[in-house]
Amino acid sequence: APLPIGSAARCATMAKATAHASEKPPLTSDYMDVAQLRFSLGCSTATQKEPLKEKLMAHIKEKEMAPFYKATCEMFGWSVDGALLAAMEAANASELATLSEAIKTAQENEGESEVCAAMLARAEMLMRIGEKEKALEAFDEAYAKTVGLGPKLDLLLTKLRLCLFFDDKKLTSATIDAAKGLLEEGGDWERRNRLKVYEAVFLISIRSFKKAAALLLDSVATFTATELISYNRFVLYTVTTSILTLPRKELKAKVIEAPEIVQVISEIPHLYDLLNGLYDCQYRTLMAALVGIIDALCEDRLMHAHSRYYWREIRVLAYTQFLESYRSVSLGGMAASFGVSPEFLDKELSGFIATERLSCKIDKVNLVVSSTRPDHQSAQYQATIKQGDLLLNRLQKLSRVINI
Repeated sequence: APLPIGSAARCATMAKATAHASEKPPLTSDYMDVAQLRFSLGCSTATQKEPLKEKLMAHIKEKEMAPFYKATCEMFGWSVDGALLAAMEAANASELATLSEAIKTAQENEGESEVCAAMLARAEMLMRIGEKEKALEAFDEAYAKTVGLGPKLDLLLTKLRLCLFFDDKKLTSATIDAAKGLLEEGGDWERRNRLKVYEAVFLISIRSFKKAAALLLDSVATFTATELISYNRFVLYTVTTSILTLPRKELKAKVIEAPEIVQVISEIPHLYDLLNGLYDCQYRTLMAALVGIIDALCEDRLMHAHSRYYWREIRVLAYTQFLESYRSVSLGGMAASFGVSPEFLDKELSGFIATERLSCKIDKVNLVVSSTRPDHQSAQYQATIKQGDLLLNRLQKLSRVINI
């Protein structure tokens, strides 16, 4: 007998929900790309906004993201397409009703695993359309029904994507801690490595670059978190954070000579010149590449807030490395090495010297930069003398007390 209208769709949804627990996460980062597209549209540095808007709207229509569409229109002051919104809301209501029916059917006729799978399908549907609060509630309900470390970790990783999508740092941190707690009880290497990438992405967002770089480097050879970021963006984050945090010897071994990075670094504009310009002391190349990298970081939703910090720290690192080779150097010669004017470099160095970021001084009469690196042996000697004087004073005070 033919099924009633709508029954086929409901059966298909219920079948999908039942099999959901054994499915692997999507292999592309298109969901997270939506958040990046919306962020790029809001950047003042973005020059071609119309193509970005078209891409964003294509994602919104494909995923029927009615709540997200309304929030985006409010954010940018766009006029809402009433017909489009009504169509997406109707589709969302229909799909949600089908998923609720699947949950009810599973609760009445199936086991706990089928109920859990149906609940997870509803949570992921709410996540897909951008209904944050309801999605979080649905994930918590599904988590309570989930059995087994593997499925629980998969659910938490999916929840982490939702938290990162909406840039909820507090909830992201708490969810990462919960996932780490599960991994202490067990868990396979694939999920463990994926969690490292998730945590690294979160650490980048809070400017903990050293910890992020360590986690990213651990994941270079085993990267599988393509549902979170693309491999090229992963390499961009790995290289940019490593440059700031690794010493030269480790930078060469772990980054410059890493085959996984060498394979794709040329596909990322300016990144090769930034990395090798610093390591090979080609400072003119480095400064030119840094400008291009900063433009890219300004439009990156994770690095945007830290782009000025990164711009400053790379320059300090380059100036420090250059001055380590000289006792003194002419201001003009140093400016030529970096491809900038002597006036610009004078202003730059003066600012960093005033904030004690550089150990040097500028002779304005002779236009010479002199390195004033501290003598570590003399500093240790002076510190020892000072601590010895303090110890002798305490012993004298103690002897007076004992004599009394």
